[in-house]
Amino acid sequence: MSTDADGDLVTPSIVLCSRNADMALSWHDIADVRPRIEVYEGSILEVGVDAVVSPANSFGLMRGGIDAVYSAVWPSIESRVRSAMLAIHGGELPVGEAVIVATGAVRPAWLFSAPTMREPATSLPRGTVHPYLAARAVFRLWRTGHLEDGRPVRRVVRSIALPGLGTGFGGVSPESCARQVAAAWDEQFGDQDRSATA
Repeated sequence: MSTDADGDLVTPSIVLCSRNADMALSWHDIADVRPRIEVYEGSILEVGVDAVVSPANSFGLMRGGIDAVYSAVWPSIESRVRSAMLAIHGGELPVGEAVIVATGAVRPAWLFSAPTMREPATSLPRGTVHPYLAARAVFRLWRTGHLEDGRPVRRVVRSIALPGLGTGFGGVSPESCARQVAAAWDEQFGDQDRSATA
């Protein structure tokens, strides 16, 4: 595990999750060649990470897909996400941005909301780059963001689980989603990966 001069992690551990065989296979394609990324074929809530990712919408409505699962487990999570969006972005979080909120659980204690679509249950256009933008937003917030109490996110969150981004209502193929998440990872952490394997 590599850290910087302040003792902060330079990359988080990432767990790519899916119960869908095609998505899991696509996750393996990108994880097998990248240190610090692994795949879990099962429920994202079983992984035991510090944070999970919600690929919701720009208004923080968490009524379908994996977001409905999160809302069932943490009944106040939607209101927390929407409050964070209101406080930071005036109530609408653009695709390409992310917020982090407490879940109220011990683990995962945190949830990143990174929209893959503006409106709920929207079919994304062919060739969309929204999964890339959502993943990049999570990774950038991890690298440079702060929690409400001022602590850097990367000092608190050491591991993050991601579901498929845009692969439900959005209709993005597993292969495209995986490629885009890999591109976002490589952009943000590729230098650390190369130094770790050198």
